[in-house]
Amino acid sequence: MKVLILAGGYGTRLSEETVIKPKPMLEIGSNPVLWHIMKIYSHFGFNEFIILLGYKGYVIKEYFSNYFLHQSDLTLDLAKNKIEIHNNFSEPWKVTLLDTGIDTMTGGRIKRAKDYIDGDTFLLTYGDGVADINIKELVEFHNTHNGLITMTSVQPEGRFGVLNIGEHNQVHSFFEKPKGDGSWINGGFFVCNKSVIDYIADDSTIFERKPLEDLAKEGKLFTYHHKGFWKCMDTLRDKEQLNEIWNSNKAKWKVWK
Repeated sequence: MKVLILAGGYGTRLSEETVIKPKPMLEIGSNPVLWHIMKIYSHFGFNEFIILLGYKGYVIKEYFSNYFLHQSDLTLDLAKNKIEIHNNFSEPWKVTLLDTGIDTMTGGRIKRAKDYIDGDTFLLTYGDGVADINIKELVEFHNTHNGLITMTSVQPEGRFGVLNIGEHNQVHSFFEKPKGDGSWINGGFFVCNKSVIDYIADDSTIFERKPLEDLAKEGKLFTYHHKGFWKCMDTLRDKEQLNEIWNSNKAKWKVWK
């Protein structure tokens, strides 16, 4: 089953860094967030990827073009123009890098991948979110209903701190808002029947708008509640938090060994 990853947006909320590279290439530790997402899928046996490129897509192309060398120990004989590879640590990935246009919307990007999708079902997610989600359980849940798409729903942590206020408006403590006001949001990590693409009109279609709304109205959209860790790299603060988690060896999304 192919895994489509949306990786073509401008990442305007991270413009400090995305002026140089696309958001999926911003690093957690020493690897791009895109790599982390692919490692999650690979852990569950899904190793064929279609990366939907747009803004600065050439950076992602160059990364994967040189990936084998970056993951290897080398001896370079410059006089003979010869490279000897001693050890290679590359993953068993097959990666299709598909240029879907600079200004194409999410739906249009997916539609452009139609001819590259084998079989009746594909996986889909965003190139900026990580989670300790069990992909096999997600697929199994999708197979239990008659809908055309399963969307993972999550309860993100609050972005603002909470004040513990006592008498006379005295602040006793300040703490991070925990998960939940009870609301669930779209967390990506979709399982889609290929016929979902028929709901996408053209390049200007935003997948999260009319296609998903129409599928919901028709009773063909289901959700898989993920109650574990989930976080997207939406702002510079998110990037810093993800790196703090990774560097402290507390990355729950690291389901691989």
